[in-house]
Amino acid sequence: MKSYNLVTILGPTACGKTTLAVALADRLSTAVISADSRQVYRSMDLGTGKDLGEYVYEGRNVPYHLIDIVDAGYKYNVFEYQRDFLNIFEHLRSEGQLPVMCGGTGMYLESVLRGYRLVEVPENKPLRESLEGKSIEELTAILQGYKQLHNTTDVDTCKRAIRAIEIEEYYRTSEANVRDFPQISSLTIGLDVSRELRRERITRRLHERLQQGMVDEVRGILASGVAPEDLIYYGLEYKYLTMYIIGELTYDEMVSQLEIAIHQFAKRQMTYFRGMERRGVPIHWIDASLSTEEKVESIVRMLNAED
Repeated sequence: MKSYNLVTILGPTACGKTTLAVALADRLSTAVISADSRQVYRSMDLGTGKDLGEYVYEGRNVPYHLIDIVDAGYKYNVFEYQRDFLNIFEHLRSEGQLPVMCGGTGMYLESVLRGYRLVEVPENKPLRESLEGKSIEELTAILQGYKQLHNTTDVDTCKRAIRAIEIEEYYRTSEANVRDFPQISSLTIGLDVSRELRRERITRRLHERLQQGMVDEVRGILASGVAPEDLIYYGLEYKYLTMYIIGELTYDEMVSQLEIAIHQFAKRQMTYFRGMERRGVPIHWIDASLSTEEKVESIVRMLNAED
């Protein structure tokens, strides 16, 4: 086996990442470390695609990490993700396991695969005030001007975009004094899904989740005391469903706008992954339409290949 100490499964939303990661982790007798910026939140289940039933493979429970670790309303960030990932990664490696990282949040994935040396970023009030009132398009353009850890996949609200710029500006102007980052040697697998199939899966999954009670889920989170603006902050499902519940959108407007937003999000994910390749992360792309067994066998062959 090559000297890999991590396997990474990435791809756009609704491409089947979790199913593959769980089957592979079962085959390797290891655990899955999630790299999803929304699945960290408790109670945010249907809207994040958090199907914990998927972590059972042929009757066997597959351990998972970094899911359901903070309450809805909290603003978890990439610094916290990298810190929490490293703690779990080092523990699993100490037990002789080859962890499987799985997700679609580009910034989380790249912070690990490229070993960014991150520190917690404080609030920059003058910067926030200077950005107040700018549109999401203007903020995204500013964010894209940074050379390092810029990420535009998850910033479909102005608050998230301003926070991302705040992080980028801090790292541009500050010297980081942080813990050493271990050498990560990842076999990184991308699931390649055609645009047509991706759109079909996204549309089908959205309507399934609406039927399963996604609106009631968001109502319940709001009823628990989470402010509407805090749910809107998370974007996508939580943005549009909250806007519907508080009366800013009709149901049909919500469904239509949300579906368009998810399609756009998936496209941005793929753009980000291609950017990761250009920045030095080798990704082995596998046809997402292959059976789970075929994909697992392909990955195992790569792990066992000679140097």
